[in-house]
Amino acid sequence: MRIGVPKERVDRERRVALVPDVVRRLRAAEHEVVIEAAAGLTAGATDEAYVQAGATIGDPWGAQVVAKVAPPTADEVARLGGDTILVGFLNPLGDPGGLEAIAARGATALAMEKVPRISRAQSMDALSSQATVSGYRAVLIAATELPRFFPMFMTAAGTVPPAQVLVLGAGVAGLQAIATARRLGAVVTAFDIRSAVKEQIQSLGAKFFEVEGIGDAEAAGGYARELTPEEQQLQREALSVQMGKSDVIVTTALVPGRPAPKLIPAAAVEGMRAGSVIVDLAAEAGGNCELTQPGETFVTDNGVKIIGPLNLPSEMAEHASALYARNILSLIELGFDPGDEVVAGATVVRNGKVV
Repeated sequence: MRIGVPKERVDRERRVALVPDVVRRLRAAEHEVVIEAAAGLTAGATDEAYVQAGATIGDPWGAQVVAKVAPPTADEVARLGGDTILVGFLNPLGDPGGLEAIAARGATALAMEKVPRISRAQSMDALSSQATVSGYRAVLIAATELPRFFPMFMTAAGTVPPAQVLVLGAGVAGLQAIATARRLGAVVTAFDIRSAVKEQIQSLGAKFFEVEGIGDAEAAGGYARELTPEEQQLQREALSVQMGKSDVIVTTALVPGRPAPKLIPAAAVEGMRAGSVIVDLAAEAGGNCELTQPGETFVTDNGVKIIGPLNLPSEMAEHASALYARNILSLIELGFDPGDEVVAGATVVRNGKVV
């Protein structure tokens, strides 16, 4: 099979779909790999490294499989062939027009965010691999922006108490945020409406914050179901107290294709002390905080800094690309049999038709 990797051209995207180590494994399996010139430079992979791994530097768009990270631009869609299989993050729920454009070319497309959340597809779960990067990076941002220490310090001048960190949402990003904050010495409390994650939170050394009156809210696929208005009110009231005690809040509550739930009302931000930091990982979907401005950082009148980062994995492009490339490798190794449940679940366009 011939596999092509274009250079990513959208703003903020520094990752690449395949890294040299994965190219080497594909070549060992007798696949041909074509990398566009300079495709991996922003992720720390030179053209020379790709060539040494067995790739060819050239035009990737004539390949049978084209692997990308970000959704294709209009110019890139125009280069798709009728027998091309496009693989990448395609935002199928947020950009149905993009799928129609791909379909008009007669191509087939698999969206990495639609890979089923089943055991045999774990190695292809790109949402999880990239969420790991986001959760880690979010805490580093918070630690940099917070005008206080994360760990407790005992000095001749007195004892400095540890930072109080609240993590909202205990999916992959949330669990990584918990682990990272604990490594830095913070006291961590975490909240999730899915009771099944309580043991995972506690195993990382964090306290599980429980809200009375809300039962288990886990839906299909491991995501959280939407709460009723009454449950949302109970949640807001209970969390507002904990938010007022927190130096840092990291929010990660997000379900693909839906607006982010508003977990932090403006009134709760008003109750936080000056210098506190909120890092909202759901900013791209509107934010978990009522005051989040996607892609912006601002300080409220009472001195709380609210950060709404976009595409955090791209800020750690080298390792984010390495993880993503392994997801792509696993999918290629599986093959593209339309009857396979993983392939069928990820396919959003097949032979020119949106499915």
